[in-house]
Amino acid sequence: MRLGVLDVGSNTVHLLVVDAHRGAQPTAQHDDRWLLRLSEHVGADDVLSKEGEKALVKAVQKACDQAEEEKCDEVLALVTSAIREARNGMDVLDRVRSRTGVDLQVTSGEEEARLTFLAVRRWYGWSAGRLLVLDIGGGSLELATGTDEDPDVALSVPLGAGRMTRRFLPEAATGGRPDLAALNALREHASDVLRPAAKKLRAAGPPDLVAATSKTFRTLARLTGAAPYSAGLRVPRELSADGLGQLIGFVSRIESRALAELRGVSPDRAHQVPAGAVVAQAAMQALDLPSVRICPWALREGVILRRLDTLGGA
Repeated sequence: MRLGVLDVGSNTVHLLVVDAHRGAQPTAQHDDRWLLRLSEHVGADDVLSKEGEKALVKAVQKACDQAEEEKCDEVLALVTSAIREARNGMDVLDRVRSRTGVDLQVTSGEEEARLTFLAVRRWYGWSAGRLLVLDIGGGSLELATGTDEDPDVALSVPLGAGRMTRRFLPEAATGGRPDLAALNALREHASDVLRPAAKKLRAAGPPDLVAATSKTFRTLARLTGAAPYSAGLRVPRELSADGLGQLIGFVSRIESRALAELRGVSPDRAHQVPAGAVVAQAAMQALDLPSVRICPWALREGVILRRLDTLGGA
């Protein structure tokens, strides 16, 4: 069957279309995204603006049209932190449903962590042993660990790269260089938030394999020497703590508009790289990780795999 996943995140609306059946590896057929930065349309009153809602409706309709062109048998639609945390989020989703016919399902942070963990487990298999998975999104950081397909511990903390950029590094968001004092404040904040989460994860047992997913981790790995995306999904990629430390020293001294010109950096997310790097470093330090392996599968693949598991009475 042909499945589509419509993922409304803090930064983008992303449509992934795959051909798959139960027991088989999903094969990507189409991948498209629309940059909305929805989280930036949520004001200090935690209300999503009319402008943000209008852009969301437009993007969802485009995704629907694309899914129809791709002849999807089914489209699984979900929203994550930006809409989840907006005070008017459910009202917005009602209006999106009435205007596009798409019923966007709100996914909790813990469920995001569980679905991402499932995707990573399927990618690496049972031989990976106990997995520890980290995923930095635009609004939150998901962490999970376990020996099965469903993790023993699944957590979500508000340390997304976009959220931390807006709170601590607004000058980077406008193309400037991050303030060093603000970077240190972000580092301390991330360490404080991660302390109880790290305690729960460590109590579950030491991991045999540590994997990281998401655009943020992929970009950080690429900037520290990992193979480009064009080399293929199965090329091993890794991000080391030492390499990350050197990278932070570099990105803290240049303007984000210059960072956007580097290979491997998406221009629309370059301003989030410094904050994402500091959050990644704080997480790796809190969990005493010398390196993480970059996994190409994440939340969207987890959604697909969960759906396939339900076919045929599974």
